Amino acid sequence: MKFGEFELSVINAGTFRLDGGAMFGIIPKVIWEKDNPADARNRILLGLNCLLIRYAADTILVDTGMGSIYDDKFASLYDLDRSQTDLVKCLEGVDVKAADVTKVILTHMHFDHSGGNCFKDSSGELKPTFSNAEYYINRGELAYAEQPDPRSKPSYLPYTWEPLIKRGQVVLTSHDQEIAPGVSVQSAPGHTENHQVVVVRSEGKIACFLADLVPTPSHLKTHYVMGYDLFPMTTMETKERMLKQARQENWLLIFEHSAEITAGYLTPELTLDSVEFASL
Repeated sequence: MKFGEFELSVINAGTFRLDGGAMFGIIPKVIWEKDNPADARNRILLGLNCLLIRYAADTILVDTGMGSIYDDKFASLYDLDRSQTDLVKCLEGVDVKAADVTKVILTHMHFDHSGGNCFKDSSGELKPTFSNAEYYINRGELAYAEQPDPRSKPSYLPYTWEPLIKRGQVVLTSHDQEIAPGVSVQSAPGHTENHQVVVVRSEGKIACFLADLVPTPSHLKTHYVMGYDLFPMTTMETKERMLKQARQENWLLIFEHSAEITAGYLTPELTLDSVEFASL
């Protein structure tokens, strides 16, 4: 999709499944299952959508999905297919090689957003997937990932960042910081304390990669908050404020975990006019 001076592509790096109750918190199953049918293990289908931003100076990737470093038990738990979660192959589908990526922006460091940061070579050594890229990670989020609370510990896997630090490829960021001209990270706390979204601005247009603030279109309602959120009330406040701005300024919203509708514009009634990406 042409978006001002940028070319935006939603890279579908496979699907996975999570417990529907955890994804919708206090919302009863009889309500959420209408649009999100659960399997026999009460899991709903979710996407692993990454955002590719291309222009003359940079090829920028936002989040890296699950990657391919996981065992059979992990794959069964999340209903993963390794042939679909290989991010490098997915990028090749839009004519981008791993070596072409110059910047990787991480919205936060949970494994379903950073799992593709690294890979294992033929000798089993962990290496950055994108050897020519700088990886932009929020300073507070990385500090928390390194010393998480017991509830959050399973969500942070050290292999997703330690090889990057070892090779000097990490750039620590602060809130509301421009990463490249027209591309910035914006603080969107709630899911984690230092969770952030990515905003693209060009020629009067604005797009926002919502990450886990609004993981799917079903979560557009303020009170549809995940059980995974560390600060649910903060999520609600952030979501209400950001979606109000998105409606007023006609943002293109991009959903990281939707398996079907990946992007759209809000109507005045807070419903979604979906948009298809021509590059997919």
